[in-house]
Amino acid sequence: MLDQLLQLDKELFLFLNGIGTETWDGFWMFMTTTRNSAPLYLLLLYLTYRHFGWKKTGIVLVAIALLITCTDQLSNFFKYGVGRLRPCHDPEVSGVMRLVKSYCGGQFGYFSAHAANSFGPAIFFTVLFRNKVKYISLILIIWACLVAYSRIYIGVHYPLDVFTGALVGSLFGWLFAKLAIFAFQKIGT
Repeated sequence: MLDQLLQLDKELFLFLNGIGTETWDGFWMFMTTTRNSAPLYLLLLYLTYRHFGWKKTGIVLVAIALLITCTDQLSNFFKYGVGRLRPCHDPEVSGVMRLVKSYCGGQFGYFSAHAANSFGPAIFFTVLFRNKVKYISLILIIWACLVAYSRIYIGVHYPLDVFTGALVGSLFGWLFAKLAIFAFQKIGT
């Protein structure tokens, strides 16, 4: 059963990666580059300060730093623990796929830290800004999905890597948001 799932994952990867074109490569490279999320995160910092003030913004910054550290390190733990090759290192698919980046990255890819680190903050701020900032949840989830899909498009992760990363990031985003809200209640206004 696991072998069938992994084979389906490879087939889905080849389909999704194969529909890419040079016309869209620049867009997906933009989406996969972490620093390009900075304007969105600066907006979230501003909205946090505007809605919660300095003390609670400090709590949010600590919570986000811990969230990213947890998802990133857990991803590394799984990558080396599971040892699943990235598609661009997998001899079964590397010869027939599109590698949009100039390099492949580390040898192992399960699970995607990019997906976890984009869904974590997306869910964190979705919980934090519930009923406070209109459309922010939609914007954040769409952004996280685009970042996550970019990893398949450029050829460095299988869909299962991305799905697992999104799931782990979402879980940790929800957990750290609840912890931040708990800390908010402890410090009061």
